[in-house]
Amino acid sequence: MRHTVHAEWTKLRTLHSTAWLLLTIAVLTVIASVTALAGADAARCPSPAECFEDTPKLSLSGVWLGQAAVVVLAVLTASGEFGTGTIKLTLAATPRRARVLLAKAAVLSGLVLAAGALGVLASLLAGRLILPGQGFTGANGYPPLSLADGPTLRAAVGSVLYLALVALLALGVATVVRDGAGGITAMLALLYLVPIFGPLLSEDWYERLQKAAPMSAGLAVQATERLEQLPIGPWPGLAVLAGYAAAALVLGWLALAFRDV
Repeated sequence: MRHTVHAEWTKLRTLHSTAWLLLTIAVLTVIASVTALAGADAARCPSPAECFEDTPKLSLSGVWLGQAAVVVLAVLTASGEFGTGTIKLTLAATPRRARVLLAKAAVLSGLVLAAGALGVLASLLAGRLILPGQGFTGANGYPPLSLADGPTLRAAVGSVLYLALVALLALGVATVVRDGAGGITAMLALLYLVPIFGPLLSEDWYERLQKAAPMSAGLAVQATERLEQLPIGPWPGLAVLAGYAAAALVLGWLALAFRDV
């Protein structure tokens, strides 16, 4: 297994797009978070304490956009070899196809965890610096963001895990689809359709979809306040996404094992 992981690491490391996409994950996450933070202003509320703003979640809202770069990286990790035909060489060197997929998953998730951690930490730092100037101060009931705070730490760690699970989900989908454009389109639809169009449905159906859709459920891990009002809890929501990722990888393995390359 060690040699297979090293081979997959070498492939990804030598692709010019890999470094740029990893940087894009972190940069998009931070830019989107800073944009959301800049739009928040306690002065618009009846009083600062009545804003009821979940400041850690607001600071991490850039994950909503950063995951798009994760999807592209993950899909290209699988579909690139099918497009060029080099998957035949990979499978000739490592006939056990489950091992190939697991090695890809290990390398991909490791890289995404690193880039995601960078983006998440930078987003929280941005929140710590920007929010006080927007009226979200300790005196108004909003203490500075800190990883020493349990809910904030959970939101941060959960956001990084969320990005890694999205990567694994996209890897599985791309292994089944075997086409870059098709894999990216399928993943973006799977992630964004419910958050964008769900509010058009009845409140009952929208709540049901929020419990079952990978993005809506997975990002519940970012919430730190009023958890009882969430359609699904933070860790159960992340478990829903983990279930999607596991199912996609199993389907990817079946496709890789029983279809001709």
